[in-house]
Amino acid sequence: METTSRVGATAPAPEGGQGFASDRRTVDAYLRAPFPWYGLDEAFTGPRWLMQVGMASDGAVEHGSIGHGDTPSILHEGVTGEPRDKFTVVVTVAAHPSRRTDDGTGLLEATSVSSAAWLAGVGLLSFTWPGQLDHSLRDDWLEQQTETAWALADDLGGPEWSRLSLPVDGVAADFHYRESEFGWVLAGTTEAGVHLGAYGRGMSAYGLGFAAVGDVSAYA
Repeated sequence: METTSRVGATAPAPEGGQGFASDRRTVDAYLRAPFPWYGLDEAFTGPRWLMQVGMASDGAVEHGSIGHGDTPSILHEGVTGEPRDKFTVVVTVAAHPSRRTDDGTGLLEATSVSSAAWLAGVGLLSFTWPGQLDHSLRDDWLEQQTETAWALADDLGGPEWSRLSLPVDGVAADFHYRESEFGWVLAGTTEAGVHLGAYGRGMSAYGLGFAAVGDVSAYA
């Protein structure tokens, strides 16, 4: 899935925590989406915050993320013990077939559950640091791990994935689910014209529920 720009995105800091933009421009980008945004349902009572929006080459909003819980900081690979951050990020991806750009000069890729799985997998990687590597080699590590995340997302029926049933708007839905040393990732689809991805650490995926967001500007 092609994404050419991001609004409201902030690159992860090498050390420590990360904040996310919540200015008017970020909210406006979410409000331009022609599809509903999803987050955790009302059973979650903690903080919620806008993260980033992805756009296609024609400027159409394609996907975006909403965070829940602690603001994530970088997890060093190989660190044992209870993660200090407890968070879940929900990724909403517009469901559509391949289509031409508005100007007719190009073709935009179709989106699928695999798109949501890949975006969630890469999102989790962005908060992970390979402790045995110095900063100059992290780009190589991220590239390798991103390719791995894509391969896994392209094989949702493979052995790395299990099935997990979770409620979406109060109705049980099937998700593809996997765990790694970095956290967990899941992906599925909805009846509302969007695919859902999610990733997290410190918060169990079991028992989560998803619901359409009534007023996304309230998260800013």
